[in-house]
Amino acid sequence: MPKNEKNNYFTYIDNEGNKKECKILYTFDLAEANKNYIVYTDETLDENGKFRTYASTFDPNKELSDLGPIETEKEWKLIEGILSNLTKEENE
Repeated sequence: MPKNEKNNYFTYIDNEGNKKECKILYTFDLAEANKNYIVYTDETLDENGKFRTYASTFDPNKELSDLGPIETEKEWKLIEGILSNLTKEENE
């Protein structure tokens, strides 16, 4: 996966053409969906003072800035389960 090896950051250009520096939190693939996923943050805070996090699909053979949408509720449920398990493991 192409990325800036320095602290696992990449530059993303949003729909309005703004460049955002984002930090990669996790990458994984789901056999059930036959897709690769990335979870990342732009390190801005939400109204509760927590980092905003985002999830997208990506093609490991293309530029990381070329992210795709998560299209189904089933995908979101699978991703939420994986993130819950990863967070739980980190806290142990």
